[in-house]
Order: sequence, then structure tokens, then C-alpha cells
Amino acid sequence: MVNKGADAVTEAELVDGDTILGEKENLTPGLSGTFSLNVKAGKYQLYCPGADTEKVDFTVTQATGATAAATRSAEVTTALTAATTGYATYVRQQVADLVTTTGAFVTAVKAGDLDQAAKLYGAPRLDYERIEPVAESFGDLDPAIDARVDDAPDEASWTGFHRLEKAIFADRSLAGTAPIADKLNTDVGKLNTLVAKATFQPAQIANGATELLDEVGKTKITGEEERYSKLDLLDIQGNIEGADKAFTLLEPALKSLDPTLASTVRTRFTAMDKALAPYKEGTGYVSYDKVTQDQRRGLSQAVDALAEPLSQVAGVVVS
Repeated sequence: MVNKGADAVTEAELVDGDTILGEKENLTPGLSGTFSLNVKAGKYQLYCPGADTEKVDFTVTQATGATAAATRSAEVTTALTAATTGYATYVRQQVADLVTTTGAFVTAVKAGDLDQAAKLYGAPRLDYERIEPVAESFGDLDPAIDARVDDAPDEASWTGFHRLEKAIFADRSLAGTAPIADKLNTDVGKLNTLVAKATFQPAQIANGATELLDEVGKTKITGEEERYSKLDLLDIQGNIEGADKAFTLLEPALKSLDPTLASTVRTRFTAMDKALAPYKEGTGYVSYDKVTQDQRRGLSQAVDALAEPLSQVAGVVVS
């Protein structure tokens, strides 16, 4: 996919109804990108938000001859099957934890306890950021839970964590936020119901890991994600941990398919952890407004160094 100059288009998605099967973000003018998936024969759509024609029909026909799965070794096939099962278990546990931590946070918000709400805000953010691409695959659910003010049509329709973040850390008032807190609780419950039925394929897991790194580069390093709480480093930790878990599950198969790539990605994850380490403070991180522009550039370079080889994993596990 290549964006040849459409300023309004920044991503491309393969969708099945309301479900996003795969996507490539940050396709600003002049940039290109890819993502890999195995999908069943059928009718899908390519969706490019902001394009003159936003949705284009995309038909997949059954391939002839031996499939990639049939030509893989039994060892690799077993490892990839274990990865898909393990990732489904991981996602469900993270969302179950999210239900619990969001519930506690919402209780504090509805009680009007600013200090307790501020204290409890970070835990569900970490749970959510680990599995963000999965939430994004369910249409409008991610915007309802995680939209920033500039993502919403207007402040009146703005809901989710960041609406409450502003109330707690900027406005210092929880007046009128009970309905927003209740909706957040409901939306997180919907996510929990949806992931209980979700299944994943190896390339989807790998693409999700890449998307998590894209999230870091797109909104976390800039400081726009947690602009009121300044907990951006916590969000970065969540994105990196989620990407690392996805890669770890695919790593046994990748070591057989492309040991050099597997080693490179693991080395870059280690370097990413080292890049974050100086900013740890107690059980969390320093406030992001204490991180200088030069330090942010250093973090960005570590993210880019990891994202480049990680983006190759999906193509390997598909082929």
C-alpha cells in the first residue's frame, strides 16, 4: 500500500463487516506499508478512512495447490497453533483484569474521590494498552473507550478514559462525570464479551505487535496520549509488554522459520527495555513532562529500531 499524496488518508484496513482483520497505520503522504494475513475465501472490504472512495470490495478466492500450512513442518505448525491459543488466553486475561481495574476506578470517580480516582487511573490504562489492537478490531468500541479529545466530533460526545483523565488531572472536578464512568464500565464489559469469542491467527498476532509499536511512535512519544495525567511512559510500557508477549508466543516458530530475524527482534526488545529503565520511579515512571525532547528522541529511536524487524514477522509466519 502506498499513499501517493492523500493528506486525509493515514491508514488502510481489511474489514469483514464491522471487524478489522488487519491494518496499517501512519500512512502519511509518500509512505508505504504492508500487513499480512491468512483469510478464508470470501468477500471483504479495504477501508481507507478519508479517501474519496473509502471502501473498496476485496474478494479472496480459494488458493489452488499446496497451502502454506500444508508445507510447514509439524514442529512449526504446532508452535503456531500454540501461539494462537496462548494469545487468546493472554488477551482474555488482560481484559478480565481490565474489567476489575476499571470497576475500581469507576467506583472512585462516582464517589467523587479525586485523589483515589487519580491513584487508580493508571492500572486500567496499563491493562488496556497491552491489548489495544484487539480492542481496535471491534469497530467503534475503541473510540468509545480510548478516544482523545481531538478524536471526538465535539467535547459533548467525548467519552472514555481520557474524558475522565481530563476531569481528574486538569479540571480537578468530577461533577457530572458519573454517566461517563458508567458508560466506560459498560463498554469495557462489552469488550470482555467480545474477546471471549475471538480467535487469532499467527499473522494477526504479529501485525498486532507491530501496531502496538506504531501506537508508541504515533501518540505516546509525543505526549499527546496522556496529556493531562502525564502517564505516557506507563502507556508505552503497556504497548511494549503487549508487543513482547505477542512476539514471545510466536518466537518458537520464528526461530525455525527465520532464526536471524528472531534473534534480531529479541535483541531489540532488550534494548527497548533498557531505554525505558532510566525513567522508572518506584512502581511506575516519572511524569512525562520531566522527559526532555532529546530523551524523547532517544526513546523514539529505540522504538523505530524495534519496529522495523518486528514488522517483518507477519510475512514470515504467513509464508
